[in-house]
Amino acid sequence: MARYLFTTWEGGGHVQPLLLAARELQDRGHAVLVLSDVCNDTDAAALGVAFQPWTTAPSQTGKRREDDRLKDHEADNPLEVIQRLIDRIMAGPALAYAQDTLAAIDAFKPDAIVSQELLLGAMAAADARNLPLALFAANIWSLPTLSGVPPFGAGMPPATSDEERAMHAMVTQMSRGLFQIGLPALNSARAALGLPARDDLFDQLDTAGLILIASSRAFDFAPDPVPAPFAYAGPYLADPAWVTPATLPAGDAPLVLVSFSSLYQAQEAVLTNVIAALGRLPVRGLVTTGPTLEPSQFPAPDNVIVVRSAPHQALLEETAVFVTHAGHGSTLRPLMAGVPLLCMPMGRDQHDNAARVVARDAGLRLSPDASVEAIMAAITQLLEDVRYGRAAAALGTAIQADRDNRSAATLLEQLLAPATNFGGR
Repeated sequence: MARYLFTTWEGGGHVQPLLLAARELQDRGHAVLVLSDVCNDTDAAALGVAFQPWTTAPSQTGKRREDDRLKDHEADNPLEVIQRLIDRIMAGPALAYAQDTLAAIDAFKPDAIVSQELLLGAMAAADARNLPLALFAANIWSLPTLSGVPPFGAGMPPATSDEERAMHAMVTQMSRGLFQIGLPALNSARAALGLPARDDLFDQLDTAGLILIASSRAFDFAPDPVPAPFAYAGPYLADPAWVTPATLPAGDAPLVLVSFSSLYQAQEAVLTNVIAALGRLPVRGLVTTGPTLEPSQFPAPDNVIVVRSAPHQALLEETAVFVTHAGHGSTLRPLMAGVPLLCMPMGRDQHDNAARVVARDAGLRLSPDASVEAIMAAITQLLEDVRYGRAAAALGTAIQADRDNRSAATLLEQLLAPATNFGGR
């Protein structure tokens, strides 16, 4: 049996899928160890996965609003978002992440490293020890290194003409250039590790023998075949460890479940408007705020209950419409239950997830600044027009098939086998 060292950071929805993949390997008899922020220790413990916190690298202690070190909701433009990613995750602390990873390598003696796709320091540590490296993306691929997909971030549909393909290529190249602001910091870390400098920030990813996309090929705008070393592993989704039971509003009116990010994205205003819209509709509303917001700060009408968390997996069986920021897990899980979505994306991968929903007629998209009246109209449309539920069920069936055949453990085992080609999955 092999030994796998996983590295990630507290970025919300990508932690649980990586832990589930680690547990899948452990269930096959392999030894696993997860390095992450100390606030993820309870998530790992709930799955029985060995855990070790970052010590030199940044290690977030809680999941509250004030604990978030990225704070990308404060950014005024996409360049500032990239700057925060570079300075606070990807390149700025690269040497610290590398040093912690090297210490774990020397103590745990893994056969392979599996890293979240933004931790360049952990990748450099794999370089320094000449260990096989896999990247694990618990969402659609977010970096400008995969051809054949729309540029990440703006929620663009697939190109349908040479003009659109040229425009996509131009946007991707511009995005790739913006990330190069992190190259000096990355090369400084590599020099401290005795490694040669890179000419491009994304050259660091080239050492990965496998890039796992832990999403559904059926959901994504995927090239066919996907080029090596990319491989779709299927979605890894479950309720997080901090979820507790919740009471539903009384009655038999249609249930509208509301869930925005588990991270802070300045979502108070949109939640307030959604709650107001639900109060004026003949529905029952259950709103989950997540760990960053206090439910008590959102007064609710009689037909709406506001709680910190709820077991979405069970509640989705009763849900008629799901209102969401369109994070990866918050999009795929309702679809697998055949529930149409009202997507109100606020950043990160959310615009792109919403674009995939709307393209399949599985839901509607509104701005998070939408009025109470616009939200009411969209929810009413989703409740009354059966086309959305049928489309959501069809897409959800395909996503569920990908989930049933998820393959991260198999692909990671193959990483250690010679002459394996992962492309085309």
